[in-house]
Amino acid sequence: MRYFVEFSYLGRDYHGWQNQPNAITVQEVLEKAFSTLLREPVALVGAGRTDAGVHAKQMYAHFDVEGIEDLQRLVYRLNAFLPEEIAVHDVFEVPANSHARFDAEERSYEYWVVQEKNPFYTDFAHYVKHRLDIDRMNRAAELLLQFEDFECFSKSNTDVKTYLCDVKKAVWEMKDDRLVFTITADRFLRNMVRAVVGTLLEVGMEKIGPSDVKSIINSKNRSNAGPSVPAKGLYLTSVLYPKKITKKHG
Repeated sequence: MRYFVEFSYLGRDYHGWQNQPNAITVQEVLEKAFSTLLREPVALVGAGRTDAGVHAKQMYAHFDVEGIEDLQRLVYRLNAFLPEEIAVHDVFEVPANSHARFDAEERSYEYWVVQEKNPFYTDFAHYVKHRLDIDRMNRAAELLLQFEDFECFSKSNTDVKTYLCDVKKAVWEMKDDRLVFTITADRFLRNMVRAVVGTLLEVGMEKIGPSDVKSIINSKNRSNAGPSVPAKGLYLTSVLYPKKITKKHG
């Protein structure tokens, strides 16, 4: 039977989501917890990758096992077993052909910027001392919705088949003491959000103009875009699936 697990994590102490040799990852820790408690090998397929240091407020993965009698008890036991940086919110049965990565219809990220030194954000936001023009940054962000090919914001030497993404939202907002960039799309390229933010911050610092973003995107050249901002300010905030998957069973 196929199940989805909904979970969240602080990425500070992990080398991203996906298993890799000689580095601790969220996938490795979760798979060990599931395998130990269910007493059989469990392999998780995540909704996507997050890089080292990136956080997730909502993430999903799917796995296959014979059958789980008490899902609520499993969630309780998982949270007792897992380290404090990882929390499981739900485990639920889904149709057998459901896929955590390929069935996701859209994903949303936030990037947090602070403009005053704050020790409570040291590991969770990017500190930018330079004055930022938020109106300019939002004018530039709106331009992202006019394009589909975002090769200029993709990590170099990546193995993706297409650089096309349907960006549905891109906006900067002040939220309490944080400047938050929210971006929603059907998919994202590796390192894309951090490169987008780095470029938009250059607009906000008046190093480049909002309209220059068009030229950068059209160039399809990563070296023309801004620097990637630190991973610690990036949060995967939601993954959206068709109702046939997220409708809870039982």
